[in-house]
Amino acid sequence: MRPERDLFANFERMRREMDELFGDVFSTGISPRRRGGFTPAVDVFYETPAGETAGEVARAVVQAELAGIDIDEIGLEIQGRELVLAGHRRPTDSEGRVYQQLEIDFGPFRRVIPLGADVVADAARATYRDGILRVELPLVKPVKRTVRIETAEHDVVVEPDASGGELSSGGEES
Repeated sequence: MRPERDLFANFERMRREMDELFGDVFSTGISPRRRGGFTPAVDVFYETPAGETAGEVARAVVQAELAGIDIDEIGLEIQGRELVLAGHRRPTDSEGRVYQQLEIDFGPFRRVIPLGADVVADAARATYRDGILRVELPLVKPVKRTVRIETAEHDVVVEPDASGGELSSGGEES
């Protein structure tokens, strides 16, 4: 599988960084920053195992930053080309505390993560270590297909090239 360059891969990260950079500039006076609740940071990338041996196939990988969330509070669904990540970050017990600064968001969340390829949902695998959820989604293998083009004079068979990419004309006549 030839790695494709995704021009939009970093836009969400850039938007988050811009929000962090300029978020407090537009707040009024000494009022606290208006908060929108917890939204996990997510990275999406694609891996091709070296040589694709032992039945391993290319896969989409989604990593989500979920520090401080109980694994039982996290739910995953795969709907077509989207991974839905939902859950709840519970607030810590604050009895007896007087906060000077409070920046860790909490509350329910739901994040729909678009995937750039078709995946095999039944073969998905998820692990959770050190506050990072990693979801591996094997990509659907491309299917080689042959298309017969009929004309009044002769039939032409069109087949994918050896790499499974562009279609080429076989030039067969019947």
